[in-house]
Amino acid sequence: MGLYAHHHKGGHCCPPGEAIIDPPQYVVNDYFHPQIVPVIHPIQIINKHHCVPVPHHQYTVQTKDVFCPTDYRAKKGKR
Repeated sequence: MGLYAHHHKGGHCCPPGEAIIDPPQYVVNDYFHPQIVPVIHPIQIINKHHCVPVPHHQYTVQTKDVFCPTDYRAKKGKR
């Protein structure tokens, strides 16, 4: 007896009917693979230069020659 050969009581045999095809059912398998994605983090280094006043003392020296009149009489009396 084949797959579609069915006998009913009374000896009547029905021919097989046409196949009914359901819409397909899908089984989805997800696979995940690492993908390298560059992430760039820019860093800027800023060097700030500041001028700071620092005292640097400088001296000028002047030499003067001063001539004093000599008074012999005043010197003699002091001794």
